[in-house]
Amino acid sequence: MTSDEVKMPNRDAFLEFCRGKRLGEVPLYSWFHKYWAETPAAWIEQGAPKEIATGEGFRAYFQLPHAHGLEEVISEVNRADVKADSTAQGPGMFHITPPVVPVFPLKVIREDEKHRVETTYGGCTVEVSKAHPWRMPKYLEYPVRDWTTWKEYKKRLDPYTPERWPKDWPAFAEKKNAEDSPTILLMAGFFGVLREWCGLERLLYLFHDDPRLVEDMMDQVLYLIMGVARRVVRDLRIDAIRFWEDMAYRSGPLISPSMVRRFMVPRYKQVTQFLRQNGIDVIHLDSDGNVMKLVPIWMECGINFPWPFEVAAGNDMLLLRNLYGADIVFGGGIDKRCLIKSKDAIREEVMAKVPPLVKTGGYFPGCDHTIPPDVPFEHYKYFVNLLRELNGQDKLPD
Repeated sequence: MTSDEVKMPNRDAFLEFCRGKRLGEVPLYSWFHKYWAETPAAWIEQGAPKEIATGEGFRAYFQLPHAHGLEEVISEVNRADVKADSTAQGPGMFHITPPVVPVFPLKVIREDEKHRVETTYGGCTVEVSKAHPWRMPKYLEYPVRDWTTWKEYKKRLDPYTPERWPKDWPAFAEKKNAEDSPTILLMAGFFGVLREWCGLERLLYLFHDDPRLVEDMMDQVLYLIMGVARRVVRDLRIDAIRFWEDMAYRSGPLISPSMVRRFMVPRYKQVTQFLRQNGIDVIHLDSDGNVMKLVPIWMECGINFPWPFEVAAGNDMLLLRNLYGADIVFGGGIDKRCLIKSKDAIREEVMAKVPPLVKTGGYFPGCDHTIPPDVPFEHYKYFVNLLRELNGQDKLPD
């Protein structure tokens, strides 16, 4: 395929890649080439074209088609008060608001030369670095602390709140269904959002001290995402689902596998059973850290597409491929440290993983998380060109 023939892929091509029906081909999707907000600016200083500063320009330069993401369900369509996060590039996913509707008002509490303390749409109080405003802030206060604060917070988690939906839903659905691109519904997970509401330390204590509160929060998440899913699946063409969890760190899960089975598995299964009954069998889950003990549990639940497989955390896609064969779909998994180091390191990393994984299908190669700004522009261009070479495509133009 030449560069002139690269078009936005249709849903059938995406699903065939996911289902292992295009063996040997290397799928290139911007969903797996996401980047830090600072990365385009750093690359432009290194000689990259200025057009890559926008998500559309980035995709066009690297010739990466994208998929459309819907977040519970694109509630920003109607809300002028919510500004789009500039990091929401590439796959068309909308990372601009948590699942709460209405969102909390943004307020600056105090600031100095280096930092600003402010509230977030989700009701947290954070300290933001003025030098690096898009990096993860320091969390100072969380909105859910006990049953009283939870009962107030859960009022914002109603799937039927009118403001959650585009005003002209039929027209919106018709427009999305007509677009020749995979559509991915983003769903809240059962751990990640609780961590955002309570803070990690408090949440971990709650699993022991007040499991009923944890279960009530998870039940509300289940009520929210199932309410959204029923309407979306009825009216929209959905090709894949994406859960967000971030429930592991370098050494393994943040809660034990037995806790995952007790608290999360029954609720996951309710969702995945509904999805599969409606023909949706590509179910993606995003979690950082070492997920090797979690993947078997997710697979039991019908979650078959984990990401991003951070190499430094000890994840091993080749081992999991040997265990699950074509039943598991991978994304990411290319060590960002190699992308920083050298072109030789990039080639060694790519050739060790990409050919054997695409040989059996169901692998979308990309950085093992968002691309940091210390990856040189020429290294990333070399990486994409190497993937294109494996696909029999022309190199990107200079």
